[in-house]
Amino acid sequence: MKIKLITVGKLKEDYLRKGVDYYIKQLKKSYEVEVIELLDEKTPDTRSSKQEERIKSLEGERILSKVAPEDYVITLEIDGKKLDSEGFRSLMTSSLGDKKSVAFVIGGSLGISREVSKRSDYKLSFSDMTFPHQLMKLILLEQLSKARA
Repeated sequence: MKIKLITVGKLKEDYLRKGVDYYIKQLKKSYEVEVIELLDEKTPDTRSSKQEERIKSLEGERILSKVAPEDYVITLEIDGKKLDSEGFRSLMTSSLGDKKSVAFVIGGSLGISREVSKRSDYKLSFSDMTFPHQLMKLILLEQLSKARA
């Protein structure tokens, strides 16, 4: 199985980059892994809801341009389905075991666009809390590493 990780924004902090590199190396023992980091839009501190939708839409277009028709898309969304680590492992090994390509999508600081959410095959939430999207990349990779078959 190929795992694509499509994220908005590049990792800037060295400690996050080291952690991400570590887990990618672990995952490559079991999967083909592709990490795609997309440009994030500048988000003004004071912005209207219309500006927020425009930003999410621009980032969403970039995300969707990297999703292949055959990709099974899992978006990380606050309102997605919550799984414990065993449930996530089951999703990866049982439910997705026959998929050729699974694309995980982590949106930017404002989340993902409606268009990206519509393309999603599975909406996943790690918590009711909101985490920085760069930290979510590390958390997702750690959980993927644990779930390896």
